[in-house]
This record gives sequence, C-alpha cells and structure tokens, in this order.
Amino acid sequence: MTVGRNTDRVREAAAPVRHERPVGEAVRDLRGRPEHTPAELLFDAGDVVVVSGLPGSGKTTLMRRTVTDRRIDSQDTRLAWQRRLPGIPYALYRPLTRTAHFARTWWALRSGDSLVVHDCGTQAWVRHWLGRGARRRGRALRLVVLDVPPGVALEGQAIRGRWVSKYAFARHRGAARRLIAQVEAGRLPTGCAGAVLLDRASATVLRRIGFSA
Repeated sequence: MTVGRNTDRVREAAAPVRHERPVGEAVRDLRGRPEHTPAELLFDAGDVVVVSGLPGSGKTTLMRRTVTDRRIDSQDTRLAWQRRLPGIPYALYRPLTRTAHFARTWWALRSGDSLVVHDCGTQAWVRHWLGRGARRRGRALRLVVLDVPPGVALEGQAIRGRWVSKYAFARHRGAARRLIAQVEAGRLPTGCAGAVLLDRASATVLRRIGFSA
C-alpha cells in the first residue's frame, strides 16, 4: 500500500501489514513487527519525508541504503566540511555545517522535488519549517521515526567512531521521548500529515523509501 497525501497507505512488496498496532489514521506503528513490515514505503511525489531518531540510531545508514531519490543528510554536509578543514575540531566549525545543511534543505524545498531529510533531532522548529514549506507547495510532510533504546544508539555512535557529548545526547533523548510520545498519542508535529514508527528490526526489512510516480 502507498503512504500518500490522500490515502495514507503503504505499498507492500512483502506480507500485508494486518497486525501492526493501530495508533490513528495518520500514524503507523511498525515497531516489533518486522515480519509484517513492507519492503517499501512509498509517498506521494513532491512530499517531504523527515527521518528522525537519536544520534547513532541508524538514520544515515537507513537513508543511504533505501533512498534513491533526492536526500539531504547533515552527515554528508559534515563530511564535506571535514575534508575542507582537516585536523580542525568539529566543534569549531559546527555552526558552518549546520548553516550549510539548512541552506541545502531550503534550496531543495524551493525546487519542489520529492525530498528525504535527515532530522537533526533537537530542533523541533526545523520540522515545523519543513511542514510549512511543504504546505506552500501543496504537498505534505511525512515523518519516519527510528525508535531505538539509548544504549543501542550509543553503540551505533561507537561503531561510526563519533560521539556526541553527554549533554547533547541528554537533549536528544529528551527531544526523542517527547516526539515519540506525541506520535504515539496521534499528536503530530505542526504541519506533519503522517508518521511511521520503526525500530531497528523493522527498519532492517525496508529496501526502499521513495515516492510514487
């Protein structure tokens, strides 16, 4: 089935999702249901999909593995600046990478293309901004949330060899808890028309996050 602006369905390339926990018409909870998770999540062409979760939860890995359409990942921006400024601590040029990431996202929104965006986590205003931008184009904002335990996220940071500070991670944990609680209650962020909740197991099943023709 297809997750769309009007139908809010998901096109299945695997078994039908009949046993997922219903949360509301706009929310699909696929956590703990890998055997019933579709191989594809397809959204309406022109929609904006935001992938959110804790640092180390696997957002970048999921996007690189499943997104063949246009994607904006803050990690790609960070690596580009790291190549330009070798040997300089990231903390010194973090504001530059954030500004560059938001600038890339702004230009992508103006293009009207279908878009998948990496959520920086604690900046809820970014999701509101993306929602407004999508609505101005007559499209919808969709949210894909990776819900993993903090310990798993920390292991993910260790695997990639890059950690966030304890203070920053605590902020991310608080923001993630609030976002997931809101989605579970059916209270979507401003401008968001629908959301999909995933855990590591269900995310592994996905082969594509994309858009219908």
